[in-house]
Amino acid sequence: MSTKGREKLVNCASCGRRVPRTKAVSYQRGVVYSTDLKTADDIKVFERRKEYYCPSCGKHRKIYDKKKKMMARYNQ
Repeated sequence: MSTKGREKLVNCASCGRRVPRTKAVSYQRGVVYSTDLKTADDIKVFERRKEYYCPSCGKHRKIYDKKKKMMARYNQ
C-alpha cells in the first residue's frame, strides 16, 4: 500500500461521517438472515460484514477497548 497521495474515504456505519480508511476503526460483525420457519425448510445464512467507524463512534461504542483486550489475549 502506497502512503503517497489521497487515501480512500469510508463512511462511518454509525453516524455517516466520511473518514480516511487509515484513521477509521474496522470491526467485523456477524449477521444472520433466517426465514423464521419452524419446519425442515428453514434456511439460515451467516455472513461476516466488515464495518468502519469514525474514531469518536469507535470510542463511544467501546470498540477500541474490545480490540485492546483481544490483542492482550493474543500476546500472552
